[in-house]
Amino acid sequence: MSFVSVFNELPLANLAQLARDATTVDVERALARSGHRSLSDFAALLSPAAAPFLEAMARESHALTVQHFGKAMRLFAPVYLSNECVNNCQYCGFSRDNPVLRTTLAVEQVMAEARHLVVEGFRNILLVAGEHPKFVSNGYLRDCVAALHTAGVPSISIEVGPLETEDYRPVVAAGCEGLVVYQETYNREVYREMHTAGPKKDFNWRLETAERGYAAGFRRLGIGALIGLGKWREEAIAVAAHAEYLLKKCWRAQLTVSLPRLRPAAGEFEPRHPMSDREMAQFVCALRLTFPHVGIVLSTRESPRLRDGLIPLGVTLMSAGSHTEPGGYTGAGSEKLHRTEHGKIVEVPAVPSEGEHCCATEQFVIADMRSAAEVAAKLRALGYEPVWKDWDPALSEKTPS
Repeated sequence: MSFVSVFNELPLANLAQLARDATTVDVERALARSGHRSLSDFAALLSPAAAPFLEAMARESHALTVQHFGKAMRLFAPVYLSNECVNNCQYCGFSRDNPVLRTTLAVEQVMAEARHLVVEGFRNILLVAGEHPKFVSNGYLRDCVAALHTAGVPSISIEVGPLETEDYRPVVAAGCEGLVVYQETYNREVYREMHTAGPKKDFNWRLETAERGYAAGFRRLGIGALIGLGKWREEAIAVAAHAEYLLKKCWRAQLTVSLPRLRPAAGEFEPRHPMSDREMAQFVCALRLTFPHVGIVLSTRESPRLRDGLIPLGVTLMSAGSHTEPGGYTGAGSEKLHRTEHGKIVEVPAVPSEGEHCCATEQFVIADMRSAAEVAAKLRALGYEPVWKDWDPALSEKTPS
């Protein structure tokens, strides 16, 4: 049974009501729980009634994180391969209908981006691309992964358009260990409204992606919802239900949950259901209290002040020094820039004059502009150890008998 079947039977309306209407007694019961906490406990911990308990939640969340992860923070950087896309998503800067500057990096240019990050210290890279089969095929992804290994990057994950299990296998065989896919919103009605064209319209296909990836051999799976599309407590409950399912079904893989909030992007979409910083902290703590072993990811979408404040509360993986456009680190791909409208090239910009930088459009505007070195220094100042690499493919190779 896939998660789609489980999801369709979940009492989401009842859990959402609990997240809205939980009492102090419900919250105290959830906090007093020893051992496994249920989705009902999670909903209570998300509720307005739990807000006065945030300090107590933070203490337990911190203790659980240190117990299971130590005072270490894994650092990664995204490398954007392409911002070409066949989907029309109202909130995304890469959306097909946005007349933005686009490019796709050649494998050699991807290597240049990776080498730049290796010099900064990174050994953990996330390859990101818009969904466009013509430009971002599984063969292209396979070649990028293989090239990054030669550039000195042992830990590689991908965040691209969903593929079939068989299409993932060559990418895994090339040395890719992680698959990240965000459902964006778990509300079917909102999902339908947000995704008006392209293969991303298929809610169920996207929802089953992590399971297909696990069957293909990925050893890390990442899920999440884009906060701001649907009501955040309802999205959080659905993410938690998805995590609970994957922990049982895909038990050999390490699971991470990301908490991205909508940021300004081309198209100027405004969040419909904003989440405050304090509510973000409550979400992090509720996740950690319910899932002590799950990694929690925080990106440069958030401000330095908030990121620094959330570090002790349960976050275990952070991006740093990020760019969200292809060629963002080196300027690669600028020679192939073009503008699209409704998926068709309508204008090729003039070659920029000397000293003028012209680059592809970013997916969204980042909020934490600090360099990787500055983030690492802040982590050390807070008593945490920056971890640039915690995995090597050689660890999974079978030794000769």
